[in-house]
Amino acid sequence: MLNKLKSPRAVYWLGAALLIVSGAIYGQRAFREYPALEGAESEAALPPDYQTPAEFVVGRLMYPPAANSRFGFGGNWKDGNSSWTIDYPLGDRNLIRLLRRLTTVDVRSVEQPVDLDDGDDVFNWPFLVASNVGSWDLNDAQAAKLREYLLRGGFLLCDSYFGTREWAGFEPVLKRVFPDRPIVDLPDDHPIFTTVYDLKQRTQVRNMRSMRGRGVGYRDDGSIPHWRAILDDSGRVMVMMTFNNDLGDSWQYADNPVYPQEDSNEGIRLGVNFAVYDMTH
Repeated sequence: MLNKLKSPRAVYWLGAALLIVSGAIYGQRAFREYPALEGAESEAALPPDYQTPAEFVVGRLMYPPAANSRFGFGGNWKDGNSSWTIDYPLGDRNLIRLLRRLTTVDVRSVEQPVDLDDGDDVFNWPFLVASNVGSWDLNDAQAAKLREYLLRGGFLLCDSYFGTREWAGFEPVLKRVFPDRPIVDLPDDHPIFTTVYDLKQRTQVRNMRSMRGRGVGYRDDGSIPHWRAILDDSGRVMVMMTFNNDLGDSWQYADNPVYPQEDSNEGIRLGVNFAVYDMTH
């Protein structure tokens, strides 16, 4: 578990060993599913093997929306139908399906929603995706738990946010997690872009709704993609920020002919790179 291991790769191999000893040991919290904010757009069939454990699980970070969130829609965020469910669960399951196809990693067929308030459960899931983070909020205890998780070897992908307004909603919360660590722009030759696929040259991964409604692939003034991170003391990426991009849409709409194939291909390859980087760094 992450509370005793610094290397995510070691965590996964330990998880595989524990599976041999006892399937019940791995993944303390059973799979759970919540209603998604996008409704029918995010519907996904439950795979027949959803209860089969595996070495790698895509975690979906649950979080409370900010009071002024443009995507909050009220209600209790712990019951789903909130901003953290954007691109969920279809995007997660398409990413999983393609990780299974494009790598030899033993990946569970369903994602795992992860609530920072659930005791030490977050430490069981070394790879987390947080969507629509321009609308997120974390209290002090949640921020401290996330910081501990990341420093112990966890990985967080922050995705699906655009423009000055959403960055202003995102950055103060991340600074609550890491007030003493800078946000850096990653160089094009960083290993996270070349771990599996060579993605030194990237273009914006576009947002579906903006293309439909505005004829552009971004919200507000978010026309220029940025690839940012927070690093640990050894230089490992702990928090990957795909600002002014929507990888979640590229996964969610991977089979939708309306969504540009080049965006879907790039988003999927980035997702594969991030997952494999997490397991090997």
